[in-house]
Amino acid sequence: MPPGATPPAGPQGPYGPPGAHPYQPPRKSGAGTGLIIGAVLLVLVLMVGGGAVAFSLLSQGGEGSASAEGIGTVRHFTDLSADHVDEGETIEYEVYPPAGGPHYPVWQDCGVYEEPLIPEYVVHSQEHGAVWIAYDPGLSEAGVQILHSYYSPGDYLVISPAEDLPAPVVASAWGSQMHLEDPADPRLVEYLVEYVQGDGTPEPGAACSGGRSGTGATGTGTGTGGSGIDASEFTGTATAGE
Repeated sequence: MPPGATPPAGPQGPYGPPGAHPYQPPRKSGAGTGLIIGAVLLVLVLMVGGGAVAFSLLSQGGEGSASAEGIGTVRHFTDLSADHVDEGETIEYEVYPPAGGPHYPVWQDCGVYEEPLIPEYVVHSQEHGAVWIAYDPGLSEAGVQILHSYYSPGDYLVISPAEDLPAPVVASAWGSQMHLEDPADPRLVEYLVEYVQGDGTPEPGAACSGGRSGTGATGTGTGTGGSGIDASEFTGTATAGE
């Protein structure tokens, strides 16, 4: 959030003030879903002799590019800077799409977009607990609609196309990322359950609206009136656990 800003006043929920997006997902007890998925994948790969690759991808800070072994594996990133940089400055992120790091003082409004976004705005949304679901622009219309269905108004999700992705679908929260081939892969839902407003969120409950609603290099102003889709039309048909 901008320097010196405070979360909006209001009744305190279990994960911070509701702000403009009041709905907060229930926390899961016990082991994290992402860790369970990773452990299962590790066992399966060990059984077929690929344990070294799986261990590398599951290690903290493992980046790497998408591969058959890496699809569906949650990568984790640590020691991420949360510094603000001037709008217009381009950050060379170590992983793309970024999963945290330096960002602009204004956040990208959560919602569904049909045009690419500027990462430095979306990273600020990740700092507030949003997951960015980026997908290849060549994804089928049916696949895009599946991704759109995960969003309901108030959810801490940003969904948009993006060029040069390492996989057809990439979900990124602050400090973690998952590559997927299929928008309907149930592991995406598991990832959202675990990482929307997850334990690694630097500023849980901070606003995910009232920021920037524009896309690409245009509509750089704050507030409403940008070129993003009115995400209220997407009522959601899949259980995303937001």
